[in-house]
Amino acid sequence: MSHNTIAINQQQQPLDHLESVWLFGYGSLIYKADFPYLQRHPAVIHGWQRRFWQGSHDHRGTPEAPGRVATLIEVPEARCAGMAYEVTPDVFAHLDHREKNGYLRFFTTFAWLDEPATVEGLVYVAGPDNAAYLGPASEAEIATQIANSAGPSGPNSEYLLKLADALRALGEHDEHVFTIEAELKKLLQQG
Repeated sequence: MSHNTIAINQQQQPLDHLESVWLFGYGSLIYKADFPYLQRHPAVIHGWQRRFWQGSHDHRGTPEAPGRVATLIEVPEARCAGMAYEVTPDVFAHLDHREKNGYLRFFTTFAWLDEPATVEGLVYVAGPDNAAYLGPASEAEIATQIANSAGPSGPNSEYLLKLADALRALGEHDEHVFTIEAELKKLLQQG
């Protein structure tokens, strides 16, 4: 699958018939809501784990030096906290462009972080079959790549640091994110 998934998302899931749609964000969507929304709520998705295994050739890196951003990996007993937004279908023109670098959207169930309610909504996931997928690496290797990458949306390090802060604000501990953050901070101090 190519990097650009805009057409695929729009063809596979037309949303015009819906009044509103819930969206689950687990990366920059937690802290950067650059779109209008009706309401938002801290949420959790079960059976998935956040990993910095997706390349960013268009926002936090370049085609020559891609950054690393979050995607979700299926892990049966895992959980991943994030932010849910209720949006109108027209917002997906912007979101599909923002998440175009290998991310496909699909419907799934997620739950509120602080109460037992669940909701059906969309999530963007960049799987291993997309051309921008970088795959697993050690946290130290990921931190080094992040430290050396920047793109039109800014330094890759900013993405990681803001995500770590947003997770702390939610009261969530993500070992993968926080280990990369610690490795990145060591590199930045040396630099």
